[in-house]
Amino acid sequence: MTLVTGKVDFVWWAVVRESAMEGLTGRWWVVLVLAPVVAVQAWAYWQVLRGPVRGDSPPRDRWVMLLRWAIYLNVAWSFVEYTVFPWTWWQSALSSVWHLGTVVLFFLVLRSSRWLRLAVLVGGTLSGLAGITDSVVYGLGSPEGLLFVTRWYDLFWLAWMLPILVAQVRDPRWSRGTVGFGVLSVVMGLLHPSAFIVAYGYDQVPVELLVWSLFGALNVFGMIWQARSAHDLASPLPAAPPRRVRATARWWPWFALAVVLPMVPAAVNLARGMPFWHGPRGEIERFIREDGGVAAVRAWFALDVLVGVGVPALLILAAVLLRTRRLLRGTVLVLVLTATVGVIGVLTNKPDSWDPIPGALAWYPESLFVRDQQIVLTGGISPLWFSAALAASAFILFLLYAPAPAERPRHHVLLAALASAVLVTFLPTAAHSRGPVTTAADCEPRQDQVTFQYEEPKLTTAQRFVCRTRKDPAFKYVATAPDRALLAHGRQLCGIYTRNDPQEVARLRAWQGLQRDALTYPLAPICPRAAAVVKAAEDARNKEFAEWEADAQRMCDATPRHRPLIKPAKATRVTEPQRTDYGVMEAYGTPEDDYDPADMSLLDKAQDNGLVAARPGHVLILTDSDTDVCVTVETYARRPPVETKGWDHVVEVGYRKAGGSIVLADQIAGGEGGLPDLALDGYQGPYRIRVHYAWFPWEGEQGAGQRLLVMAFPGKSDKVVTYRKPGRRP
Repeated sequence: MTLVTGKVDFVWWAVVRESAMEGLTGRWWVVLVLAPVVAVQAWAYWQVLRGPVRGDSPPRDRWVMLLRWAIYLNVAWSFVEYTVFPWTWWQSALSSVWHLGTVVLFFLVLRSSRWLRLAVLVGGTLSGLAGITDSVVYGLGSPEGLLFVTRWYDLFWLAWMLPILVAQVRDPRWSRGTVGFGVLSVVMGLLHPSAFIVAYGYDQVPVELLVWSLFGALNVFGMIWQARSAHDLASPLPAAPPRRVRATARWWPWFALAVVLPMVPAAVNLARGMPFWHGPRGEIERFIREDGGVAAVRAWFALDVLVGVGVPALLILAAVLLRTRRLLRGTVLVLVLTATVGVIGVLTNKPDSWDPIPGALAWYPESLFVRDQQIVLTGGISPLWFSAALAASAFILFLLYAPAPAERPRHHVLLAALASAVLVTFLPTAAHSRGPVTTAADCEPRQDQVTFQYEEPKLTTAQRFVCRTRKDPAFKYVATAPDRALLAHGRQLCGIYTRNDPQEVARLRAWQGLQRDALTYPLAPICPRAAAVVKAAEDARNKEFAEWEADAQRMCDATPRHRPLIKPAKATRVTEPQRTDYGVMEAYGTPEDDYDPADMSLLDKAQDNGLVAARPGHVLILTDSDTDVCVTVETYARRPPVETKGWDHVVEVGYRKAGGSIVLADQIAGGEGGLPDLALDGYQGPYRIRVHYAWFPWEGEQGAGQRLLVMAFPGKSDKVVTYRKPGRRP
């Protein structure tokens, strides 16, 4: 029906229990993705509906019967709550109240130590109360309070689930399969985020939202755990597990080596002030930090610290002392998985993917990993050292305590092969001499704490090459790659660049995605051929710029001098052509305290007449930013006659609070230099500023030029007078 109608709404709601996302239609791949989810849910429903195992039932007990019915009703309500009735906060609060009753019944039914039962009661009660508080706060519409309560709810939920699972392990009435489903429900709950934000456009299907929706639909293990917990209470007691057999003790120096190995990189890291094993690197950490839930982030952070301070050594020590087959196998598996995670983190690290927003690193202290708004991973040693040590310890344990070949299951052989591959592959890499690492942050200008001026770092020729390759996205180097590795690769590229062999260039493009022409500038510090090409290009640019400046100078020299109609107090024909970044020249006096020159209001006012505007303490003149300007400035002790002949645009404005000087300059470019001072000696104002502007043709490279005559003289009026409106550009 979905494929025929093209609508996925009904099927999506039936499987995921939420409305279909915008842009999601009944395409074949949607049905293909939903099929395994439906299969898992059908299997989960069978686990719920199959009932207890047939056989001799245990003696009837009132509290056990009440607990079974409480669990069954809770499972049934989870169907009705989302299927029949729309969700409301009071329904959630009612479920939490029911949960409190179930916790009390568990406390009465469990056969375990008093302290463990008390932990179940306390954790379950806190979880239920947190659920009630969460529902009430949500109903009151308090987002700040909801965020606070949600964080505590996740913690209290763990405080309930962990002791109840431990109690079920110690109670013979519950099977290991039931406990396993409970563990899976905890893991799925930790991985799934409580909230996340995804931005996407119209008719687009957000991949993150799609993945998490399907992930939530697969999270059926909590329901299975509840149902099987009730089933097992009415099922025959499972057979007693076989007595644990301890492996034979081996020669102690070998297991001592297995214990010490994970402590070596941890000790080196701690000596460098780094308590973390992995840090904010790689796709696994990024996925957990950005898309995982709060509990998942906390669990990852705890794992990072535990491995970073050498806690795996304690796990190995416990496995060696107890020597049970299951503990040894689990320890080897944990060590191999941890080593693999470290390798993946290094291989998938992308420093440019970090968002330099305060708090973006979650729980990681930015003092250890952030410098100059860039992420820095050079404080400690590489996680490959940890991976090598953990893999070596796992390999030693496997060799010491592996069962005989006749007893060895196939997955043990696979595990040994995987551990050997990790050990052989990454031990040489971890043992390789690293040398110094020049990070991208080391290449940036540093601000002097006294002068607050930015100074370029003093770099060697090799470091200049390293800096260019670190910043160039074409070079996909790991942030912790040593300089010597980058230099070796650079010299190899220099040889290819110098020989310019078509086959080598083609292989370079196919294997590394690098274009020969794009290597010219990055290779220039260490490659003579590339340096020669860069120098030739710079010489050509400098020659062209010098010719452009010479043409501008000839243009201004050829413009006629202005002949004042009355004698000015001072007059200057600026010999050098003037240019601006954005076509604005400004002068500042003593503006009012509440005036901000950056608010652009005066620029808007100048654009009304297209030439000049002023207010107390600030005057602004507009020109064309693409063409050089030939400027003359004149200051008069009295008002000069108006001149419009030969000018395209003439405007006069009033200027107060000049502050003793009127120096027009390109303030956006730093305000250095500027035009000669227009102010009369000893006169604070007010002034009248008259600006004359004209375009004129030029046969040289400039094509056309601008003339600017600025007059300043005493005057009290603030009126804006336009003597000639803009002319047309030649």
